[in-house]
Amino acid sequence: MAFRTVELVWSGPPGYRPAAEVHPAAQHWRSPVPLLRRVRAVAVSAALFATGLLVASGSTSAQASVPADALPAAVDCIQPGPTLRYLVVLDPGTSEPLANALVAGACGTTTGYYPQIGVAVAVSADPGFGRRIGVDRAYSAQADGMSKKTGAPARTKSDDEGLAGRSASGPADRTAEQWDMDLIRAAEAHAISKGSREVVVGVLDSGVDPTHPDLVGALDPALSAGCTTGVADPAQAAWAPTTSAHGTHVAGTIAAADDGSGTTGVAPGVRLASVKVVDDAGFIYPEYAVCGFMWAATHGMTVTNNSYFIDPWVFTCQNKTGQSVVYEAVRRAVDYATGRGVLNVAATGNAAADLTKPGTDAQSPTNAAPEDVTPRPVDNTCLVLPVQLPKVVGVSSVGATKLKAGYSSYGLGAVDLTAPGGDRKQQPETGQACVLSTVPAGYDYSCGTSMAAPHVTGVAALLASTHPSASPTELSRMLNTQAETLPCPADYDLNGTGAQDAYCTGYSEYNGFYGHGLVDALAAVQGQRTDDGGRGSN
Repeated sequence: MAFRTVELVWSGPPGYRPAAEVHPAAQHWRSPVPLLRRVRAVAVSAALFATGLLVASGSTSAQASVPADALPAAVDCIQPGPTLRYLVVLDPGTSEPLANALVAGACGTTTGYYPQIGVAVAVSADPGFGRRIGVDRAYSAQADGMSKKTGAPARTKSDDEGLAGRSASGPADRTAEQWDMDLIRAAEAHAISKGSREVVVGVLDSGVDPTHPDLVGALDPALSAGCTTGVADPAQAAWAPTTSAHGTHVAGTIAAADDGSGTTGVAPGVRLASVKVVDDAGFIYPEYAVCGFMWAATHGMTVTNNSYFIDPWVFTCQNKTGQSVVYEAVRRAVDYATGRGVLNVAATGNAAADLTKPGTDAQSPTNAAPEDVTPRPVDNTCLVLPVQLPKVVGVSSVGATKLKAGYSSYGLGAVDLTAPGGDRKQQPETGQACVLSTVPAGYDYSCGTSMAAPHVTGVAALLASTHPSASPTELSRMLNTQAETLPCPADYDLNGTGAQDAYCTGYSEYNGFYGHGLVDALAAVQGQRTDDGGRGSN
């Protein structure tokens, strides 16, 4: 077969100029260029042939083109190691063959591609990969975690809440210790509805114990997957917990069985899917989260719970190289999931920070060696992901007295709702100040916004069960209108020093501490809002 010349159309954003190291096959060429090296030309031409970019004789191009057999390679690929994983953002609509060719032309290998959003996961041992494909379209979180001294992975990350995953002893029925469920009227809601099996909640976390007696009836292995390579793996070994009890704790708050033993979740009648996005070192890299949202979107989930922030920055800045790649990829994945009918709920975090007025990110990057961590100023273009993305329901935490927990981050416009996450300074009448839920081999207490978010997720699942045709926007609106109004506290001096520990802005019905208020399970199953904002008489 004879081939004519071909024009290679770059799929980058408007105004993008590839770096000098970008492979010519990934550029928009308008005139012939000299053949610099022919070592890789055959391989790149073969990759382009697979995409259909090498056009057959008889086709025409309105623009200047370069002979296909003269495609140069900027450099030979080198393999010094280590092999790093990259998140790559291409134009929406980029075909999979073209994505593969662009990655290959930059000395990488595509391990996964999400054509719905134009995002790829790739690996490469060539240190020039990111520069060749474009530094504003490729980013490796693993690279930031390499110690500048040793070149080895720098450190691990522990659960913010300090949950140890130990088994807590006590009576078989632990529901009397669940003050958090009383606060949102979950038991009263269960008298009307425990949720529908048609509703599936994706627990994007560290894995859910498939053998726990309180979860085995809710967990759907067929809908579960591990995402800690950026590509979904449905094998149980990929989605079961390994080093963290966090995901099992979150899952129990959402849907632990109402069977007279152990604990009971907010929506014990719904199904759960374990979508593992936390690796064994404790990190949630952006490709994991993208994979999780896409898995939920393509497997019919109704709600996802996201009790994490995306590493390796607490605040991801939209206008910074590398970070803009992360922001765009995660934004696309969340938007796609929302468009497919998934309501995404996320925790605000435990930094006690006003997310709308960030000042300094002292933990950046989170995976770097201690000596490589440099505090950096951040501004309002820097967001905590995924909670501050549009269409994500942001959840702050309160203790047993309905006061914002001291650790809970907040911010007017960042918080949609609040829910019980526990606070050791707010003691309940029964049980401990933190939230009791399931962990592998038993039950345990933990405090954090990670514990607050699944209460909202559970109520959203009850709402979806009551209103099966409701869209994510409609579910979010009902959550807000049915919430119990919590006005800003008159005095937020937690330490008794005479100084305010945080400043609440807004008004009674909507403010930076509590958003629209405390989530209400009973209002969700009653199917209507009462005159007092969902807190009608019992």
